[in-house]
Amino acid sequence: MSRSVLFHAQYLLGIGHLQRSLRIANALARDGIQVTLVNGGPPNAGLAVGPAVQIVQLEPVRARDARFELIDESGRSIDDALRARRREALLATLANARPDAVVIEGFPFARRAFAFELDPLIAAARAATPRPKVICSVRDIIAWRDDLARHRATVERVRRDFDAVLVHGDPELISFDASFPAASDIAGRLSYTGYVYAPQLAPPPAGSAGCPPPQAGEDPEKSGEVVVSAGGGAAGAALLNAAMAARRQGCLAAAPWRLLTGANLPQTEYDALYRKAPAGVTVERFRSDLPALLRHCRVSVSQAGYNTVLDVLAARARAVLVPFAAERETEQSMRAERLAALGAAELVRESELSAPSLAAAIERAAAREPAGIEIDINGAANSARIIAALIDGCSVPKLPWGSLPPRQARI
Repeated sequence: MSRSVLFHAQYLLGIGHLQRSLRIANALARDGIQVTLVNGGPPNAGLAVGPAVQIVQLEPVRARDARFELIDESGRSIDDALRARRREALLATLANARPDAVVIEGFPFARRAFAFELDPLIAAARAATPRPKVICSVRDIIAWRDDLARHRATVERVRRDFDAVLVHGDPELISFDASFPAASDIAGRLSYTGYVYAPQLAPPPAGSAGCPPPQAGEDPEKSGEVVVSAGGGAAGAALLNAAMAARRQGCLAAAPWRLLTGANLPQTEYDALYRKAPAGVTVERFRSDLPALLRHCRVSVSQAGYNTVLDVLAARARAVLVPFAAERETEQSMRAERLAALGAAELVRESELSAPSLAAAIERAAAREPAGIEIDINGAANSARIIAALIDGCSVPKLPWGSLPPRQARI
């Protein structure tokens, strides 16, 4: 029997949300399920898409900056006409796909600004015959809000419209109720999947400046570098500049340093970093072998996004985390605080970031032994298994959190 899934994913700054959704989509496709993935953010040709996954691109919407003002691909604030075109395209995709399940990334815990298209999508799915399962796909931590009314509204929305909530985390590390205190009110619909992780990274877009492949003669296994990575780079300028200043002031000056700025750091800021780099410091936008660099680095310095932290943990790297915390963002801070409490990372809060504070944290990290943490990373395959069970009307398989999943599924 042929089965199909419609997946809606919307990223605003970094591409982590889209990466996670694609990994689940690819896992579904490997299990013989047809997948239509609707991307609401800018297209990214470098991401790995399996042959059985169809990508439908909506008119792109992204965030201008950390204040999350929504803009179109020309940099203009989105208007009602664009909202209507996206809504119509999404509903047409649903009608054409006739899926057995609709998976929505984030909503209703996040992406509330996209209710203009997600509310009609959910309503159309619930009105369809046969009715597809409606599933929320959400990361381990959501942006925390001390708002009981909002929590109650989210709980009621889940109870009314969603068949399941898949939390892509491991409660042995961070429980969902740490960021969503009302999680117990939807316990019957909530399933942990483990972390959605794949060590291979997507290549940079063709023609991207400052994105060379590994150089001949470079051996990541002997690097001993300080690797500073800024994820996608849209919100990494402060970290990169503090790291450059710390190195220029003598922090671990005998070690080679490598600053990976991300593809979305503005070109003017990239050029300024490149010009300021002293001998022994390499500035690049991207490295496809980042996991190998981290496995053999002296210290990893990064923000604390979902995918970045998984790379760091998988590498057993000595780590310094500087969580993105602009505006009211709490997700990265919560993750970094938990890892710091477990002894797996040094923490520098964004509000305290400076060259001296970063240098001190790097030197503390370099002096310690790497700390390993056992977490489940088989989240893509587990998610596919749960979605398939929901489609087939079976009981949702519960993962054995009281005992370790298979060794190959853990880092």
